[in-house]
Amino acid sequence: MQLTVGQIVEGKITGITNFGVFADIGDGKSGMVHISEVARTYVNDINEHVKIGDTVKMKVLNIGEDGKISLSIKRALEPEKSSERRERRPAGQPKIDGSYTWMPKKAEPQSFEEMMNRFKQTSDEKFSDLKRKNPEARRQKRGTGR
Repeated sequence: MQLTVGQIVEGKITGITNFGVFADIGDGKSGMVHISEVARTYVNDINEHVKIGDTVKMKVLNIGEDGKISLSIKRALEPEKSSERRERRPAGQPKIDGSYTWMPKKAEPQSFEEMMNRFKQTSDEKFSDLKRKNPEARRQKRGTGR
């Protein structure tokens, strides 16, 4: 079988390392899937995604002059449906798992003075909130014993 870049092939996982997996793609050929190409999400432990002996579809990314074949499992997956894509939330709103994503607010260009005034105002508000929530943090006069 002649391999071409972009081709989807099916292969059997033959080895797992901390940097990726090796797969037998038939005709005596094998390739490697880098850890960053195993899944669409961050992969901390490859063993959570594939096991030795699994048969998976992979996309051929590169065929080196030395015969090394680079493969991708995540690029061989069907595209995400629009309902499965990231939902749009206003900046600062928590995700379902409780984590936050920073998204800059789209605003019209402001002068430096306007940005500085807004920064001072937000800073003062946050500082007063902290004082209100933690009354022990208020400074005591030295030498008065209070």
